[in-house]
Amino acid sequence: MAYDAVNMADWQISEAAEENMPTPEQWQEKLGLQKEEMLPMGRLAKVDFLKVIDRLKDKPDGKYIEVTAITPTPLGEGKSTTSVGLMEGLGMRGKNVGGALRQPSGGPTMNVKGTAAGGGNSLLIPMTEFSLGLTGDINDIMNAHNLAMVAMTARMQHERNYNDEQLARLTGMRRLDIDPTRVEMGWIIDFCAQALRNIVIGLGGRYDGFTMQSKFGIAVGSELMAILAVATDLADLKERINNITVAFDKSGKPVTCRDLEVGNAMAAFMRNTINPTLMCTAEYNPCFVHAGPFANIAVGQSSIIADRVGLKLFDYHVTESGFAADIGFEKFWNVKCRFSGLKPHVSVLTSTIRALKMHGGGPKVVAGKALDDAYTKENLELVEKGIENMVHMIGVIRKAGINPVVCINRFYTDTDAECAIVRKAAEAAGARCAESKHWEKGGEGALEFADAVIDACEEGNDFDFLYPLEMKLRDRVNLIAKEVYGADGVDWSPEANTKAEMLENDPKYADFATMMVKTHLSLSHDPVKKGVPKGWRLPIRDVLIYSGAKFLCPCAGTISLMPGTGSNPAFRRIDVDPTNGKVSGLF
Repeated sequence: MAYDAVNMADWQISEAAEENMPTPEQWQEKLGLQKEEMLPMGRLAKVDFLKVIDRLKDKPDGKYIEVTAITPTPLGEGKSTTSVGLMEGLGMRGKNVGGALRQPSGGPTMNVKGTAAGGGNSLLIPMTEFSLGLTGDINDIMNAHNLAMVAMTARMQHERNYNDEQLARLTGMRRLDIDPTRVEMGWIIDFCAQALRNIVIGLGGRYDGFTMQSKFGIAVGSELMAILAVATDLADLKERINNITVAFDKSGKPVTCRDLEVGNAMAAFMRNTINPTLMCTAEYNPCFVHAGPFANIAVGQSSIIADRVGLKLFDYHVTESGFAADIGFEKFWNVKCRFSGLKPHVSVLTSTIRALKMHGGGPKVVAGKALDDAYTKENLELVEKGIENMVHMIGVIRKAGINPVVCINRFYTDTDAECAIVRKAAEAAGARCAESKHWEKGGEGALEFADAVIDACEEGNDFDFLYPLEMKLRDRVNLIAKEVYGADGVDWSPEANTKAEMLENDPKYADFATMMVKTHLSLSHDPVKKGVPKGWRLPIRDVLIYSGAKFLCPCAGTISLMPGTGSNPAFRRIDVDPTNGKVSGLF
């Protein structure tokens, strides 16, 4: 029975659903897991993925379903809600279904989102734990990441204070001679703290550290989070961490975590982080939560590990990609699937009437402010004008050899006539289309949607990558810009071009993934340009090197690794009852 999503807050629905939430012991029985495969952590549990995968290695994988979206408004278009709704709809059809979603960051949760657990009758529970730290993965990542910075800054201080003979006698270490102007890493914190973007550290005397400019990024932008998303096991995680480039020395040579002798200790912090956490929907469908990398910077997916476990345990496994298809799906398609060796059966394109109206020229949408009436009352003209963004994204998915399912994530204010326009355009573009009222009605509202996905999974596809690994970096970027974004071409800054040429000529970077960095609010690099911009070129200003994750990240526009907190943050509405410890105000 669905809850009254129109009149109940998400945290209230979660609280009601939690009364009958399965215990770790019950989940063990439901999923057919062995006792030693469950790692209970209070009301939740992690799953020992290596033991599960080893035991089920001969079992065929289930159907692999990816969820992406059209270009969103700043409010998002409900990919998490749609992913959860699909699990609930498939469960209502009697399917053995589960999924994998990203862990939310404390930054957006305390800033504009309030939670990232889905919403209405299609949310993950327990929502409070999900939104406020879960089982400690992000804390482990922060500790591991900042330990690398401690190792580097301490090393720079001691190398300044001691000559080579003293350094060798007192520590047994060689001089690394780190260039303070070429430090790649910064510190991380899991909040949107714009005041920490640019800082000076080491003020004081010679025993108070090395004085230099430094910076903070948000935790989910850490390379360690990206590594967690793509690692295959603990050995792979450890090797990738040791390969992280922390800085460069004064001769231009990379200084890694291995050089600082800190990588193994960082891996020790993440020994438990590598196991996914088991949660469930409000209708008690199992769902793994694992990793939460920044989709603008990194891969923006839940982990390969969580998907591998889910595909062994479930007949239908749903996984979400961050942001729209030009970012999330493109990275799922050309990076995650290439790294994992897994082939998707279908991709779902989440579409909302609200976002289509915005692309059609509707009033500006601002997070934290009430929507203009144009978005809550029928306006067929705006929908018609905005439909081209959805059609473009259908085309992007079809380039991968997949015939997508368009899900109209229907809000209760949307009209039949508005939805009819979307369906007609989607089907004309060659996609299946289904309305879904999962937010309002849970699994019962997602039956048409579930049926469309089941049919699509049986159809088969011709999935293939956009480019071969042999293609050079600049050629890859040009291809992505033209075929995925719709740009006329790419303009490289002199600095970025020089860096790209160096990377192309060094064989150790030949198999690195191309991880595009750009705004999620437009197909272009400019967040103001909506719909399907025409007559523009993609400017690349830099290429970030994530040597542990094995990413090369061409940067378009001005994406910051540390977002800012707005004037009306969500933390103003979050509270805890001192008599029982219950949290309220999470959306």
